[in-house]
Amino acid sequence: MSTRHLDRALHPRSLALFGASDRPGSTGRAVLDNIVSAGFPGLLHVVNPRYEEIAGRKSFKALRDIPERPDLVIVVAPKDMVAAIVNEAADISVPAVIVMTDDPTPGADSLFEQLRSIARRRDIRIFGPNCHGLIAPRVKLNASLSAQPVLPGDLAVISQSAAVMGAIVAWGHTRQVGFSGMASLGHMADVSIDDMLDFYALDPVTRAILLYVETLEDSKGFMSAARAASRVKPVIVVRSGRHEASRRAGTHAGNLATTDEVYDAAFRRAGLLRVPDIDSLFDAAEALGRVKPFNGDRLAIVTNGRGVGYLAIDQLLDLHGKLAEISPATRDALKPILPASWSGSAPVELAGDGGADDYGQALSLVLQDKANDAVLAMHSPNVLSSSEETARAAVEAVKKHRRASINAKPVFAVWYGADEAINHVFEEARIPHYERGAVAGFMHMVNWRQAREALMAAPPSMPVDFAPDTSKARAVVQQAIARGNSWLAPVEISALLEAYDIPIAPARLARSPEEAAEVARLVLGRYGGCVVKIMSRDIIHKSDLGGVVLDLRTVEQVVEATRKMLERVAIEAPHAQVDGVTIHPMVRRPNARELVMGVTDDPTFGPVIVFGRGGKAVEVINDKALALPPLDLSLARGLIEQTRVVRALRDYRDIPAADIDAVALLLVKLSQLSADIPEVRELELNPVLADSDGVVVVDARALVAPSEGRVLSGCNPRFAVSPYPKAQERRTTLKNGTPVQLRPVRPEDEEMYKVFFTHVSPEDIRLRFFAPVKEFSHAFIARLIQIDYARSFVCVAVDENTGLMLGVVRLMLDADHEHGEYAVLLRSDLKGQGLGWKLMKYMIEFARAEGIKTVEGQVLSENQPMLSMNQALGFTIQDDPGEHGVKKVVLDLTQPPTEAETRVNPEAK
Repeated sequence: MSTRHLDRALHPRSLALFGASDRPGSTGRAVLDNIVSAGFPGLLHVVNPRYEEIAGRKSFKALRDIPERPDLVIVVAPKDMVAAIVNEAADISVPAVIVMTDDPTPGADSLFEQLRSIARRRDIRIFGPNCHGLIAPRVKLNASLSAQPVLPGDLAVISQSAAVMGAIVAWGHTRQVGFSGMASLGHMADVSIDDMLDFYALDPVTRAILLYVETLEDSKGFMSAARAASRVKPVIVVRSGRHEASRRAGTHAGNLATTDEVYDAAFRRAGLLRVPDIDSLFDAAEALGRVKPFNGDRLAIVTNGRGVGYLAIDQLLDLHGKLAEISPATRDALKPILPASWSGSAPVELAGDGGADDYGQALSLVLQDKANDAVLAMHSPNVLSSSEETARAAVEAVKKHRRASINAKPVFAVWYGADEAINHVFEEARIPHYERGAVAGFMHMVNWRQAREALMAAPPSMPVDFAPDTSKARAVVQQAIARGNSWLAPVEISALLEAYDIPIAPARLARSPEEAAEVARLVLGRYGGCVVKIMSRDIIHKSDLGGVVLDLRTVEQVVEATRKMLERVAIEAPHAQVDGVTIHPMVRRPNARELVMGVTDDPTFGPVIVFGRGGKAVEVINDKALALPPLDLSLARGLIEQTRVVRALRDYRDIPAADIDAVALLLVKLSQLSADIPEVRELELNPVLADSDGVVVVDARALVAPSEGRVLSGCNPRFAVSPYPKAQERRTTLKNGTPVQLRPVRPEDEEMYKVFFTHVSPEDIRLRFFAPVKEFSHAFIARLIQIDYARSFVCVAVDENTGLMLGVVRLMLDADHEHGEYAVLLRSDLKGQGLGWKLMKYMIEFARAEGIKTVEGQVLSENQPMLSMNQALGFTIQDDPGEHGVKKVVLDLTQPPTEAETRVNPEAK
C-alpha cells in the first residue's frame, strides 16, 4: 500500500501512448482522441514501431527514442509485447504506466503475474492489466475509453469495472457533475484500491470518494486505507454479488456469515457508506457533489401537493429517518401564506395554485426554523402555477439563507416534470435535485455521518479489567492440534471457555452406559436433570442423528438414552469415531432467550464475530448480525442492536429484561479469544441462554487448525482490523523529573498534534520534513495519525501532568514486514532531556520484537545531533545516492544489540 509516484501518474507533465494508431475504431486511436480532445497541456508522444506518423504526430519506434522521459506511459499493445514495454519504461525511469491490454488467462505465466513481478522488483507503478484508464479533469488528462468528456469537480471515482466507471461518466455528463479524478483499475497487479484511497484521501480537491468493488485480495490493506480515508471525507461504496452463494461451514455461525454480509460488516467497520446499486450511488453522489456534510438528522418537507409530501414522509420513515417537527413560531408565521386546510404539522403544504412568491416565503421560514436540520423542497406541476418560476423562487430563498447563515442547512429538491431550464436553475445554485431519490440522498448523508462517528472507535487489544488465562487456553488448543484433532472435545471446549471466564454448563465424558450411570448420579444430585450428547469429533451437528437427549431426571433414563444413542449412531454413522457420550447438567432458566454467537473465518477478511437468535432453527430464522473484531463493549452493543432479537432481550409483559451488558461482554471475550488464539478457526456458542441473571453457554463447538502467518504484536495475524496495541504503552521519566507516557498514536490525537507543532521551531520542522511547512492542515496531520497498527509503529510521548505531546517517533514498515523507515521529532524546548534517546531505543526495541531486519532513515547532512545519535546506536551512515545533502542511516537488526542500545541513561553526543 503506497502512494509512491501516483501524483506523477495522475498529474503528469508529459505522456507517451505506446500502441497509438491511425486506424478508426482501434483502442489506440480512441485513447489518443480522448487525450487530445481533453486538451492535455503537456507533451504528448506516440509510440508505434509500425508508423512514422500518427494523427500528425511523429511516431517513435521505442520509448527510449523519446527525447525526454515521460511521467506516464499508456500501453495498448498486444499482450505478448507488454512485459517488455513496461521493463523498457522502468529502464528509462518512467514513474508509472497504464496497461490497458486485457489479460483473460490466469496462471503463473499470465501477464498479471509478469507485471506484478516487475512492479515488485523495479521502481515503477503499474495500473492494470485490463485498466480502462485514468481521468484527471483538473489537469485535462483523459487517458481512458470514456465516451463523454468529464468536468472538473470534487468527487473521485475508483472502480474495478470499466462499465461502472463509464456509467458514472455518462451520469456526470448529463447532470453537469464534476470529478477530481477517476480510475478504472482492472486486475490490479500493482496499483490497488488501497493505493487510490490513500491518494484521494489526501487530495485537497477531493471532497468525497465513490467506490465500486467486486472482490478484494488484501483485506488488511483495504481496511487500513478505507478507515483512513473515511476519517477525512465521505466514501460511498457499491458492491455487486450481494446474492452470491455462501460457503458451507462446519458451524451454524459459519453458515450465517455469507460472503456479502461479511463485506457489509467490513464496509461498516471501515466507516464507508454502502449503497445497494448504481442508482443509489448516483443519489448519494448527487447529494455529496453539492452538499457539505452536516450535523443532525431531522428532515422538513415543503410541498405544493399533499400526496407527494406524504409519500416522501413514508419513504423517510421506511429508511429509518426522522421527520422534523414545526416549531410553534414557524407554524404561526406560515399560516397566512398556507391554505386554511393545513393541519399545522408536516409536511408544509402550499395550495396547488399557490404562487412562486408564497413558495419561496414558506421555504425561507422553514429554513430559519431550528426544529429541522435539512429541508426537502417538492413541487408537482399544474396549469395554475409555473414550475420554473417556483424553482427560481426556491433557489432565491436558499441563496438568502446561505448568505445569512454560517452553517447553512442543505436543501434537496424534487421538481416533478422538470425540463432542462429548471434543472439548470438548480444546478447553477448547486442544489441537489432529483426525479426520485431525494429522501435517499438525504439519508445517505445522515448514514455517512453516523458511520464516521462509529469509525472513530479504536478498541484495545485487551479489554480493561479482563485477564484471561491465555496460557491455559493455548495449551488446550495446541494439544488438540498435536493429536491431529480438528474439533475440540466438549471437555476441551469447557476448559477453553473457562480460561476466558465464559460460563458454560460443564461436560463429563462417559464411554459406556455403565459409566454414564455413575456420572449421572453426580449431575442429577446437583442439578436435578441432565442432558446426554454423543461424543464424536466426526459428528458436528449431533441433533441431526438423534445425538442429543434433553431433561433426563433419573439414572435409568440416562442409561437407556445412552444405550439407544450409541446403537443409533453406529447404524446411521458407521464411519464416525465414537468415544462415548457426554453428560451435561440440564440448565433451567424459564425466562431465558436463546442466542447464538461465535467466531467464523472468512477467506478474505479473516475472523468475523456472529451474533443472533439461537436454537435449532438458527439458519431458518436467520436473525443475525456480523462484525469484524476487535470489539469493545460499545461496538458489541452496536452489534446486538442490529438484530431483531434485541427486542426480545428487553422487558415485556411479566418477563424482566435480559442482562444486555453481560451479552455484550461475552461478545468482547469471544473477540479477545480470537485475537489471542488464532488457531481457533470457528467457535460457536449455541444456544447461549440470556436472562436478567446473566448468560450461560449450553452448547459449544470449536474448530482448530495450525496458525497461518506470524502473530504481530500479540494479535491474530488474520485480523483485518488491527487493534489499538495497548500492550505497547510504557511509562518513563525525563532528566528533569517529568513523568511521561509513551503510547501508540490514536485517531483522536489531531488537536494534540496541532499544539505540539506550536512548540517546534521552524528549523526543527525543516530538519524533520526536509522543507519548511507553512500550514499544519487537517490533511497534513491526518497523514501522521491515521495509521495501520499492523504495519506502523507511531509512538507519542505525552506529559502525564499536562497531557501535552512532547515528541513522536515513527517506524513505517514495508508490506513484507522486514524493513522499516523511521523518523523522530521532539519539542524544541526539550532537547537535552533524553527524550529523543528514549524514543529511538523504544522504536528499536519494537522493531526487534517484531522481527524487522533493518531500520533505516534519511537525515539531512547538517543535522549533526541526529547523526551523532544514530552513530551511538549502531547505525551505519553513508551518503544517500538519490538525494543531495542527505545521509542514509541503516541499522542491521539481524545483529545482536549494541552496547549503546542496552545502556540505561546514555549521553547522546
